[in-house]
Amino acid sequence: MDSNLHSPERHLIELRIEHADLDATIDRLSQVLPLDELLIRRLKKRRLILRDEISRLERSLTPNEPA
Repeated sequence: MDSNLHSPERHLIELRIEHADLDATIDRLSQVLPLDELLIRRLKKRRLILRDEISRLERSLTPNEPA
């Protein structure tokens, strides 16, 4: 049971949730005036890092198919 808490699949789910939360936060902040452009830029950078990490993890979890 404890091993499920630290599984790569669970980590992937957590990253996807954090990415979705950042999307929602960025959308919300983009509609508030005055815009905090620095904050939005930092959140977008974090979102990009998460997207890259999600992609890497997905590739590592996908079995290699024979050519």
